Amino acid sequence: MSPKDSARPRRRAAALAALALALLAAACGKEGSPPVKGPQPDQLPVYRVATGLQLTASPTWRAAKRRGHLVVGAKEDQPYLGEKDPASGVYSGFDIEIARMMSASLGFPPKSIAFRTIASANRETALQNGQIDYYVGTYTINDLRKKQVGFAGPYYIAGQSLLVRKDEKGIDGPQDLAGKKVCSAAGSTPLQRIQREYPRATAVAYDTYSICVDNLLSLQVDAVTTDDTILMGFAAKAPDELRIAGKPFSKEPYGIGVPRGDTALRLALDDALETHEKNGDWKKAYDATLGLSGVPAPTPPAVDRYPTG
Repeated sequence: MSPKDSARPRRRAAALAALALALLAAACGKEGSPPVKGPQPDQLPVYRVATGLQLTASPTWRAAKRRGHLVVGAKEDQPYLGEKDPASGVYSGFDIEIARMMSASLGFPPKSIAFRTIASANRETALQNGQIDYYVGTYTINDLRKKQVGFAGPYYIAGQSLLVRKDEKGIDGPQDLAGKKVCSAAGSTPLQRIQREYPRATAVAYDTYSICVDNLLSLQVDAVTTDDTILMGFAAKAPDELRIAGKPFSKEPYGIGVPRGDTALRLALDDALETHEKNGDWKKAYDATLGLSGVPAPTPPAVDRYPTG
């Protein structure tokens, strides 16, 4: 083994340690402090809270009004998208800002939101059972899910991609996955696409993408696959060890999940998205969160006000 080869495991161990230290640093911060390399509070937009709103046609809104705040499902381990400070419990990221915009437009102060971490495999159940009022967390809109829940949006278009170790020479796209272990989140659209369209790959599923990335750095899997937005955040936190391979090979329209029968809530959120895109809040939120990965803000996608089916 050459000195260069022997150094690789040490560098990967150092990258794992760096990620752990980043979480530890967040845990040691004061309450309300952002995660390492995360959004800075003074750069985030302030959203005007609607007054006098009466969305009585929405049973979800009525229940939240009686409760006094919204309960929103989110992710907690996706850098720049949905990340939770382990010490303070504060959530941050682009999806979190979308959730806060929606709260303000529904007449609830964003600071009053009770965020609840929901794994990908449990999103539909959480909405159907009333555990959450809506869900914002890299939630791809598709026809199958529309049979179970409703969607406002989309508010962003992502694309499935691959995250590999930086010195990986054999993977430049999904066509190179035969015989490779590819990790993704259980119940996610990216995992289903790999299983369906690239059956020669060995799919490995965990509850969270952060576990997949840990396994990638420790040589347990060959690649991690999910939306490029998620992978950009992980690559930005360990740039000497990780890189995105090739180009996106799908289109993933992110929507806000709502209970399926609550059309009034869905359309109110569509209105809110359009308002925040036009007044500049959407871009400001992107620049202060996902934009930290180095990718400039795209043009927001057009809202799809699909008919109730």
